[in-house]
Amino acid sequence: MKAIQLIRLRQPLQLREVGIPSIGPVDALVRVKAAGICHSDAHYRAGRSSVAGLPLTLGHEVAGVVEQIGPQVTEVRLGDRVCVHYLATCGECGPCRAGIEQFCRSGAMIGKHRDGGYAEFLSMPARSLFRLPDEIPFDVGAIMMCSSATAFHALRKARLKPGESVAVFGLGGLGISAIQLARALGAGQVFGIDIKEAKLALAQTLGVTPINASQGDPVREILKQTDGRGVDVALELIGLPLTMRQAVLCLAVQGRAALAGITEQALELYPYHELLNKEAEVIGVSDHLAEELPELIGMARQGQLNLSSAVTRTVGLEAAAVNEVLDNLEKFGDSVRVVIVP
Repeated sequence: MKAIQLIRLRQPLQLREVGIPSIGPVDALVRVKAAGICHSDAHYRAGRSSVAGLPLTLGHEVAGVVEQIGPQVTEVRLGDRVCVHYLATCGECGPCRAGIEQFCRSGAMIGKHRDGGYAEFLSMPARSLFRLPDEIPFDVGAIMMCSSATAFHALRKARLKPGESVAVFGLGGLGISAIQLARALGAGQVFGIDIKEAKLALAQTLGVTPINASQGDPVREILKQTDGRGVDVALELIGLPLTMRQAVLCLAVQGRAALAGITEQALELYPYHELLNKEAEVIGVSDHLAEELPELIGMARQGQLNLSSAVTRTVGLEAAAVNEVLDNLEKFGDSVRVVIVP
């Protein structure tokens, strides 16, 4: 089969011919129909976030059709349309039993610790597969598995309550999902912060108050539009110390900032004036949970989450096209989500 692989760090990905992965008794083989290209993949290529070993097939946003199943599989059947939870887990260790499987002691993330979905086929434990309703296209199902799922988890971690105000820093794949999910969960006023006009315009069509951070201090603008109060919840989805700090500074009394963006740089805060004095919280967000996916898929099925405009482009299983997309992500370009369609 064909697969696009990372061969060397800080070098372009390459299209290679590799063997179709084998499956074990509890596994399923998925014929990939769509694989989203995430900003995290750009981090892996650049060596800013470590991967298990090379060569490695990237891609952790995957949807497809079940091609084969192991003899002990009961979760899915041949021919099922599925979307893929990003983690292969043991299901038995303490974190797995506690429902926080992102900390599974032997967990392996596709596209980072084991081969992912930039390929024609993917092998995965059947417990990590979730049926994709016919109403949801494969490309949407794929990007839901990271951008939407992580945004949903971030809102849950931030304990968003109906009527509360929200600021979303970064209107890429995660951000476009976050603003819709915040609305579906009953949020009041929602602010969307970015520096790209196209992304701000898309967010505005979804009922968001857009703030262009290239034209002024977004914290000052949020405080102005909330009569100096600030917001109850802020999500940082970019991965820059500047925007992480802004997410904290725009909080109201007892506000919660959920940080999901990835950075290797330090975040500087002044505890008394910026946290203690208003009992604000800074919450780390580590991906998402399998148990959240059925609810998320249900919200998409009911139209509460519409990602038709979030897929701004599709490309084939072509290394040059995928490298171009990753280059654009490195520059924080205009695209919301680009999806590989093998």
